[in-house]
Amino acid sequence: MENKVKLSQWDALLLEGLRRLGWSDDEVLQRVRERDDLPADDSIYQFDYAQLADFAAANPELFESAVKNGYAIKYNTVRGIRSWINVTYAQEPELVLEEGNESVIASLTPAEHERLLSVLSFGWNVREEDPGEAGVYRIEPIQRF
Repeated sequence: MENKVKLSQWDALLLEGLRRLGWSDDEVLQRVRERDDLPADDSIYQFDYAQLADFAAANPELFESAVKNGYAIKYNTVRGIRSWINVTYAQEPELVLEEGNESVIASLTPAEHERLLSVLSFGWNVREEDPGEAGVYRIEPIQRF
C-alpha cells in the first residue's frame, strides 16, 4: 500500500479552499505553481494562497502527489477537523468543546465519511453518533487525558 503524503492541517485547508472554488486538480497545480491569479479570501479563514504557492515551490513533488493522489494530515486538532469539514463539504458541523468530551459531530455521505477517514491524522476515532441514524458521525480523540 502506498503511503499518502502528509500535509499540515493549514496546507490541507488551503488546498481544499481552492477546490471549493471549483478548481480541477490540474488547475490547482498550474495556478498555484505559476501564482496565477490566486484569489483573495474573505471567508472567516482569511486564506493567503501565496502560502500554498510557497509550499508548492519548496515541495513540488509532494504538492503534486497531494493534489493528484490525496493526502493525510500530519496532526489534527478538533477545531481543525471542524474547519476541514466546513471548507471541504460546505457545511457547519457541531463543535463540542466540553472538557473531556471534545469532538466534532457532522452529517456525512458515505463518500465524505471515507474521505475524512483517509485524511485524519493518527489518534482520531470516527463513529456513528446514533447507531441506526445513518450519516451522523462523531469525530473524537482516541485517547483522552
